[in-house]
Amino acid sequence: MIKGAFMVPHPPLIVPEIGRGEERKIKNTVCAYHEIGRRIAGLKPETIVLISPHQTMYADYFHISPGDHAEGDFGQFRAGQVRMEADYDTEFVENLRKLAEAGELPAGTEGERGRGLDHGTMVPLYFVNQYWKDYKLVRMGLSGLPLADHYELGRRIKETSEILGRDTVLIASGDLSHRLSFDGPYGYKEEGPAYDSRIMEVMGNGDFGKLLEFSESFCEKAGECGHRAFTIMAGALDRTGVVAERLSYEGPFGVGYGICAYEICGRDLTRNFKDQYEKMERERLREQRAKEDAYVRLARAVIEEYVRTGIKKRIPEDLPEEMYTRRAGVFVSIKKGGQLRGCIGTIQAVQSSIAEEITENAVSASTKDPRFPPIVPEELEFLTISVDVLGDTERIDSPDQLDVERYGVVVTKGYRRGLLLPNLDGIDTVKEQIRIAKQKAGIGEHEEAELERFEVIRHY
Repeated sequence: MIKGAFMVPHPPLIVPEIGRGEERKIKNTVCAYHEIGRRIAGLKPETIVLISPHQTMYADYFHISPGDHAEGDFGQFRAGQVRMEADYDTEFVENLRKLAEAGELPAGTEGERGRGLDHGTMVPLYFVNQYWKDYKLVRMGLSGLPLADHYELGRRIKETSEILGRDTVLIASGDLSHRLSFDGPYGYKEEGPAYDSRIMEVMGNGDFGKLLEFSESFCEKAGECGHRAFTIMAGALDRTGVVAERLSYEGPFGVGYGICAYEICGRDLTRNFKDQYEKMERERLREQRAKEDAYVRLARAVIEEYVRTGIKKRIPEDLPEEMYTRRAGVFVSIKKGGQLRGCIGTIQAVQSSIAEEITENAVSASTKDPRFPPIVPEELEFLTISVDVLGDTERIDSPDQLDVERYGVVVTKGYRRGLLLPNLDGIDTVKEQIRIAKQKAGIGEHEEAELERFEVIRHY
């Protein structure tokens, strides 16, 4: 019942009452948007599912707008006279919520922070409504969960559409990189143009499996906005043949705007991209596990036994001698799908040996990190684990004595103390390293704090 899908940006200035002539600088985007509006009118959807990065967002939950109606205007962009309203497809939302719950996917209508329509929703609807208004809306946001979970939510959207027999169109609203030029609002990073080139090739060809291969650190450095929205849309087109068409790409304001359209052409069982990705990931992780050293093997064994049984694994007798005789602070870090899934550690030794330090921190990282829900058995085969053994800390007088690749940092002010490990994805400068360490400690960015540095031996 999915009739078509569209990838669109949401720059407010594209609305003439906001742009006041500036929209002419992205005239190709304007023309493509009108073409999208006409195509949607031709499809006559009963329901439009619109995914917006500016909708309510949680780290571990997909929010779907509740209620039966919402309104909005562009007052925050000095065009309050441009107003719109939408009726929600409450039956679609309820069925989608139930399907997500049945599949243990954290999605639903709880936790709404604002009923008004956001600009990531209103910009696309501004053009759609010029050509077609006889639809009901399903509006949803993104999450901090892995890309594969976003794809899975898309599958649930497709299933809901089919169960209800609802003619449905998807709109994935999202700008591309915000870091295309030095004079743009977010500056320049080389990952910006690289992301836009890569994503337009992927989306222009409908090669959705590659969406799951973008690393979190690359996306973050590029300052992208819509990648997760595009991935949800891809999931809704799972096992579906599409004709992909790139309609426009522009980036004159330092932000990338891309528009692509997807015409549905029947079933295609070979386009089961999440299944293919997970098969590839299992193989990659099997090869990686075969290379893990004794430190990581111990952490993994502890995590797997504790998650499955709730019993803390006894320390084996075949470890390197250092792990029984040496004491040191240890951090155990767990990732899933390239994203952090848990990280707990000690700055200085608390246990009587490194092996015991790893054991305690592995249990805590997998089940007691307050930022994440406890790991469940179904996740175990998709985890990557690293163990950092910390050297002694030494007091330093200046940030000039730090190196983000070589040294971790400890910041202290009174009883507040925060630590950040070295050589972390997405952290490229000492200034950024100190800022995040202060944030973790509850120390203000501009407050003075004592600095210490340390080196680590990182085990994979």
